[in-house]
Amino acid sequence: MMIEKLESKIVTLEKLKALCAEWKSSNLKVVFTNGCFDILHEGHVRYLAEARSLGDKLIIGMNSDDSVRILKGANRPINNGASRAIVLAGLSSVDAVIEFGESTPLKLITEILPDILVKGGDWKTEDIVGSDVVIDHGGKVYSLSFHEGYSTTLIEQKIKNKS
Repeated sequence: MMIEKLESKIVTLEKLKALCAEWKSSNLKVVFTNGCFDILHEGHVRYLAEARSLGDKLIIGMNSDDSVRILKGANRPINNGASRAIVLAGLSSVDAVIEFGESTPLKLITEILPDILVKGGDWKTEDIVGSDVVIDHGGKVYSLSFHEGYSTTLIEQKIKNKS
């Protein structure tokens, strides 16, 4: 896949809103998830493939570097936002990546109104940010399978213990 094709998956809010309108007018189901995706691992790949299987298009709301630092601590992210976005865009299950800087993706979810909202199995459906907005607009919310033993924190600890 050429780099331009990957970069075209990394979008602004205006571009994403236009894509969502186009997809929905073609009766395609739009799935949304969000996260830091700092060091991509098998758990992420399995989760994103499962998320994509629930609809026709998968959008990832990716936390900005500042947002990751607030959520995960001063030593994170390990990979900067531009790098994380291009890695996510390289996955065949992913149709669009958008960075957000707020502490939650609520504003983004409210703007694009996905048909399906998903998070990992460590989230209760009712605790998923934006679940009320999606449900109020006729959408569905799912807490997907959690893949034990895979986390960026575990990878970070393993690397530190080897040095």
